[in-house]
Amino acid sequence: MTLLQATDISVSDGATRLLDPVSLRLEPGEPLIILGETGSGKSLLAQAIMGTLPDSLDAAGQVSIGTRHLRAGADRAAFRRLWGREIAVLPQEPWLSLDPLMRAGAQVADAHRLVRGLPRAEARQQASADLAAFGLGGAAMASYPHELSGGMAQRVAIAAARAGGAPIVIADEPTKGLDAARRDDVAALLLGELGQGGGLMVITHDLALARMIGGRLIVLREGAVVETGMTADVFANPKAAYTRDLIAADPEHWPARETAASVGQTVLRAQGLTLSRRGQVLIEGLDLTLQRGRILGVTGPSGCGKSSLGDALLGLLPPDAGQVIRAPELAPTACQKLYQDPVAAFARKRSLGQSLADVARLHRASAGQIETLLARLRLDPALLVRRPDAVSGGELQRLALLRAMLARPRFLFADEPTSRLDPITQRDVIMMLAGFAREEGLSIALVSHDAALIAKVADDMQQFAQPRPDTAGLRDSGKTMVA
Repeated sequence: MTLLQATDISVSDGATRLLDPVSLRLEPGEPLIILGETGSGKSLLAQAIMGTLPDSLDAAGQVSIGTRHLRAGADRAAFRRLWGREIAVLPQEPWLSLDPLMRAGAQVADAHRLVRGLPRAEARQQASADLAAFGLGGAAMASYPHELSGGMAQRVAIAAARAGGAPIVIADEPTKGLDAARRDDVAALLLGELGQGGGLMVITHDLALARMIGGRLIVLREGAVVETGMTADVFANPKAAYTRDLIAADPEHWPARETAASVGQTVLRAQGLTLSRRGQVLIEGLDLTLQRGRILGVTGPSGCGKSSLGDALLGLLPPDAGQVIRAPELAPTACQKLYQDPVAAFARKRSLGQSLADVARLHRASAGQIETLLARLRLDPALLVRRPDAVSGGELQRLALLRAMLARPRFLFADEPTSRLDPITQRDVIMMLAGFAREEGLSIALVSHDAALIAKVADDMQQFAQPRPDTAGLRDSGKTMVA
């Protein structure tokens, strides 16, 4: 029996078609991958099927879930009755799906209690088991979302979405911000759902995840289907030129960047740096130097201390011992941060254009600089009239980069700046960052879970070790290991 069938699903913004008609089926035990570039319409397709499109967008087509037949975009209440019980979504942005005023364990427990109907004590016990299965210790149960790293918050959001026991799961970029080990864990978890006769649709630009999940594949570009087939067959012999370009853009295939000279001016220096949070040692006795025009690659598993290092270098986290020394001529705004979750960089109720105009005014940047950066980052100027929740995660990530560059920084801490981008756009953005380092002498600390990416672009490397078990639930725990 077909679990879900979507027929001629399309999405429009007034007279503008954002997603051409797409039809698909979900069969028990056979996953479906929706693969494509940032802004290709992948998330719009999922939102239309779920009945969660923004009010400003219109959907057409029909969605059949079991014996229920629903008209896309017509009756949101009818879709809402199925949420969590018949169909669940694993969100792309954990910060938009988690309640900032509730502890992580309570959010997962509430889903077990309110959707599945478990008694309160049993719901809390099951929530603890769910989080433990994701490698989150007891401390995570009592933590608020802002106290978790991006990867940890993503795992909490996945646990909460799965708690209702829905047989159909739509996973929207479920592994963004996760290291390879956690990505493999999530893939195994999703595939485990299929073993129980469930249906799985995975929306992703992660080529490794798509290969692991397998099943059938639909490739989208600019709101249209360009190729379909069995996932293994498409990867082995892609027919469409775009699919070939997408696969070739994996960092494994990038040319190595020429290493920058190591005689540049010192921008920042850390001496004997020791950091802790909640009494737990994160970094101990670290020495490093950041020179003009060079890229420092920072790698390690989720929650191991990478973001805390950035906060200390930027002056946002005071060290317990040691010091961070800046070049004396640096202006206070010469050190900027690209957040792992770009939602944190923008006011949710203001248009993106208003937010960028505010930053440009503050730093005396011209409107022409905004236009130039929009073009270099392959961003449509029409996006500026929207709010942050009305653009894709990848578009918002690039807009956050544009925002940081308006300050004309000398040092940029880039915390997973391409975690939401498809391989083609990721390659372009990373090469643009490398260009800023080479042409303008920008010093960059680049955080990434992708070891191949770091190997191709970094001049120096700082590798962090696996967090200790007793601190696995805390934000950015673990000691450093210099590679």
